[in-house]
Amino acid sequence: MAKRRQLRAFDLKHLEGVAELIGVDEAGRGALAGPVVAAAVLVTRDFLNSRWSEANARRINDSKQLTPEVREALWMEFEDLVAQGKIHVNYGSADVAEIDQFNILGATKLAMRRALEGIYPPGAFQKVTEPDLFSTPEEVAGYKPQVSARILIDGLALRYFPYPHTAIVNGDARSLSIAMASIVAKVVRDRLMIAMENTHPGYGFAQHKGYGTEEHCEAVLRLGRCTQHREMFLRKLLAKKTDPSQMDFLDDHQSG
Repeated sequence: MAKRRQLRAFDLKHLEGVAELIGVDEAGRGALAGPVVAAAVLVTRDFLNSRWSEANARRINDSKQLTPEVREALWMEFEDLVAQGKIHVNYGSADVAEIDQFNILGATKLAMRRALEGIYPPGAFQKVTEPDLFSTPEEVAGYKPQVSARILIDGLALRYFPYPHTAIVNGDARSLSIAMASIVAKVVRDRLMIAMENTHPGYGFAQHKGYGTEEHCEAVLRLGRCTQHREMFLRKLLAKKTDPSQMDFLDDHQSG
């Protein structure tokens, strides 16, 4: 419990000198199928010091450490907080075609950018030019924040990303706002994958959510890939049809 209470303290510390804090995280980066989804959650000092935060911060954790039932219950509470104007939440995604086009890192950046744009619309930044997904350092420098906010992104720093940010390794286990974003991204993506079970039956998307479980890999080898499978992610599996129990492959794609 003590560790979870520190998530709130971590964000309060990073609010020093700014009015708002935005945590950003993704879900589905290591999956074999489906989109990658990113979420952004904006919090303020008033929210972090609110009765809700004091009572519930210890319930918040990295989404992978929570059960689906707990994640869904928290997401419903987040929606109430949004309706009350206490936090702001947005999410964005990059589909399989974009993952194949930009690779998973580029698609993750695209999903994160879309999530952030829902909180900070383009007009909130002064721009000399409109940077594309792979902006140059000069184009990134053209983004001048007009609002006092700090963006915390889970993981390593993103190069050529159009939003100034602070990278927090294992941020979903250290920052309350990032952990909240991880829950939103996970719930949104899980719902998409469950719905995908109806349009692409036989793969078990509702159970494994597109990750490389043994059952999923066996289904791909039996049925072939569908339009929601990431082509580059399946190359190693399909190249080893004669040995579908490749554990090194499974280990790389079963998390999240």
